[in-house]
Amino acid sequence: MTENRPDITHLPDLTDTSGRVTPVRTRMPIYVDLLPPCNNACPAGENIQEWLRLIKENETEAAWRQLVRDNPFPAIHGRVCYHPCETACNRKDLDAAVSIHSVERYLGDKAIENRWALPKPRTKSGFKVLVIGAGPSGLSAAYHLARVGHEVEIRDAGEKAGGMMRYGIPEYRLPRDVVDAEIKRVTDLGVKITLNHTVNDLLAEQREGGFDAVFIAIGAHLSKRVEIPSMDAGKMVDAVDFLRQVGSGEKPRIGRRVAVYGGGNTAMDAARVARRMGAEEAVIIYRRTEKQMPAHAEELADAQSEGVEVHWLRTINEVSAEIKVEIMELDENGRARGTGEFETLPADTVIMAVGQEADTGFLRNIPGLQFTDDVLSVDPTTLMTDVPGIFAGGDAVPSARTVTIGVGHGKRAARQINTWLNRQAVNERIKHPVVEFDDLNLWYFGEHPRSIQPELSARERVIDFDEVVQGLSDDQAVFEARRCLSCGNCFECDGCFGACPEDAIIKLGKGHRYRFDYEKCTGCATCFDQCPVHAIEMIAEN
Repeated sequence: MTENRPDITHLPDLTDTSGRVTPVRTRMPIYVDLLPPCNNACPAGENIQEWLRLIKENETEAAWRQLVRDNPFPAIHGRVCYHPCETACNRKDLDAAVSIHSVERYLGDKAIENRWALPKPRTKSGFKVLVIGAGPSGLSAAYHLARVGHEVEIRDAGEKAGGMMRYGIPEYRLPRDVVDAEIKRVTDLGVKITLNHTVNDLLAEQREGGFDAVFIAIGAHLSKRVEIPSMDAGKMVDAVDFLRQVGSGEKPRIGRRVAVYGGGNTAMDAARVARRMGAEEAVIIYRRTEKQMPAHAEELADAQSEGVEVHWLRTINEVSAEIKVEIMELDENGRARGTGEFETLPADTVIMAVGQEADTGFLRNIPGLQFTDDVLSVDPTTLMTDVPGIFAGGDAVPSARTVTIGVGHGKRAARQINTWLNRQAVNERIKHPVVEFDDLNLWYFGEHPRSIQPELSARERVIDFDEVVQGLSDDQAVFEARRCLSCGNCFECDGCFGACPEDAIIKLGKGHRYRFDYEKCTGCATCFDQCPVHAIEMIAEN
């Protein structure tokens, strides 16, 4: 449901409706398509409002096909994305944000259940692209490149594809059969994935394989090191290694009491996994305050509900039979500093979760590549490095390290690689203005409570790795989609049609919206005043 709309990025403010009609019309209404805040906030670049609209129309498969135009992994994202779209959702200021992530999961699960498939590209481009890394960013890039006809091969050092989706995110959040099903969607398009393959000489592999372009999408699999005196180094393990072992089916011995050092989402996962691996006590030690903690609030809440304790303003000073921690305090600038006071905590295992780094060492000998600490420097628009034809994204470049950002980078890189291969000019897309809450006319919308996904009880959770959060029913998913306010885009409510005193609005039929009869329109702005979603603007008369 797209139409050619006027450029409204620099319109004057003509929304004051006082005085209304004059002998000569000085302004006129136009229909516009503005940018919903959810779409604007999505790192994967999804057209969220559109696939929600299709669900409202009970066109579930069409909604899924709209979604996977941008993101091949809705069942994964519906489980692990931290949904910045919901943080931006205007509905949160009315009652509660639309539960976008749960509806996305619903679509992803429906596709797996019904075995919905995508058509293979009809033509081949003749270009070959090498992708290094089978994590979310590499898989996303391969998917989008394959859909436009490029021959793509992914090479990855792991035994199975998925990267941190498989080895870093615990199964109680992301079941492995979901990961397998959505990766199969990529290979079904013809993408080749070569596993157990460590790339040491990228340029040689590119040359020998005849690849026209490269996308580097290696994950941040190396744990940062912190120098802590230890009388028993065997008690200290890396969080990434620990989660990878468990994700591979191993059962590391950790004892009854586990301490996790760090304050990010990886620390939360490590502590929750430790509880499931038999730890009776799991304690997180973090050197700053809860407000300064980088972990998402929901991750902290889930960990605490499962019996994980957090010791704020503490730092590990020494590991021996017990852990020696120093009590910290905040200085006048909000930075943590030591107080010289210490306490001891019992622990059989200390899991270090103080951050991760990308393993870019094998790239350091490529002439022209530039680095910022452990990651590659790239053009922020094209994601191309300083070496023509070599692109990078996800954890391999400066960015927040999440699955959704990685997938978004993969899509953007695929588009830019396609542009570069075809020797086309790079055109930056100009976004329409974003619709804010105050732009809406809320008289139209009633308050409706947000759908809540059922969850296992805290006692049930720590027994095994069964999925904690469950999905929505068909009725719940449709209801939740109908809570969308359709910010900035006409949804054919007939409000303008019914309100116009001059019968100057013509209905064009379902799915085609309306048009103005300017021979009848007086510029009174009644249509503008009542439009629930701000899909009408008043502009100056030519």
